[in-house]
Amino acid sequence: MTMTEPAASPVQRTPSRKSVLMCRPEHFTVSYRINPWMHPEDPTSTATAVAQWEVLYRTYLDLGFDVQLIDPVEGLPDMVYAANGGFVLDGKAYGASFTYAERQPEGPAYMDWFAAQGYEVHRPVEVNEGEGDFLLVGDVILAGQGFRSASNSHQELASIFGREVVSLQLVNPSFYHLDTAIAVLDDGRGTAPANIAYLPAAFDEPSLEILRERYPDAILVTEEDAAVLGLNSFSDGYNVVIASRAKDFERQLRERGYNPIGVDLSELLLGGGGVKCCTLELRR
Repeated sequence: MTMTEPAASPVQRTPSRKSVLMCRPEHFTVSYRINPWMHPEDPTSTATAVAQWEVLYRTYLDLGFDVQLIDPVEGLPDMVYAANGGFVLDGKAYGASFTYAERQPEGPAYMDWFAAQGYEVHRPVEVNEGEGDFLLVGDVILAGQGFRSASNSHQELASIFGREVVSLQLVNPSFYHLDTAIAVLDDGRGTAPANIAYLPAAFDEPSLEILRERYPDAILVTEEDAAVLGLNSFSDGYNVVIASRAKDFERQLRERGYNPIGVDLSELLLGGGGVKCCTLELRR
């Protein structure tokens, strides 16, 4: 009788304690259209947005995260998407300079917060939208371009942080920020190597070649899951907070030894944001 070899055990995942910045959506609404998700003619509920955001906030606290809050500013309904407020690494904060006029006042608001917390603030020369387009994976910063952040901001980013910056071209308007098309699953600081999940259809072929070469073990996510911003997630290396409707992504994460935690941010999706959009990582 031929013995069947046991299935390989998943990699041992180790959570790391995260420090993040969030902004309560007290002024959330959709009053203008700057991305394909936004429809000002459709009703939105600020109360529902706040209630859903509170679940995400409590989830992070339950995971032991250090959660900092920035005060929301009236008239800035998208300020809840804290990830766009800058990029923070090594005690330095590279501020955001937004593409659209409706969001431009958010940049100074976040930079003032960074300065008050003792970060070395670098005011941007080039247009960029922070962690929306800049993702740290190990020692490398993946940087998106094509819709929001200008390619010149990638050079500015590299000069500030002294890290390798890898430019990736986004080609699908529905995935206009890098953090809607890539999820960082392992940042390389734990026991597992740095790794990601991504949506292939969001990138041009040269960018896909880079991703395939650098991350051969990446999770490839379906367009159905990406369409509910399933990739717009946040991982501590073991727990991965994702959109609750991203069921196949949830399945793949479990198979790889992660602990996916689904949350419903459907109201904030009306503004084009999800879990990661609401989460700016603070790295001292």
